Amino acid sequence: MKADQSLDCLGLYCPMPIVKTAERINHLKRGEILEVVADDKGIKLDMEAWCEASGHELLGVKETDGEIRVYVKKIHG
Repeated sequence: MKADQSLDCLGLYCPMPIVKTAERINHLKRGEILEVVADDKGIKLDMEAWCEASGHELLGVKETDGEIRVYVKKIHG
């Protein structure tokens, strides 16, 4: 999946990947996609919950060799 921006959250644990995602998504334009790269398995459920609460769209999750890539589309703001 092609992202407009990427956010490196490797080595960070809950809640920091979500905090950094919330900060970074403010710098995207509506409709742009943010790729969040993390290694904390909790991000899969945390990001789903954050997207539901914030109104942004979780487009997908890819996991390869312990590296998790989460794709979030900015819907508003």
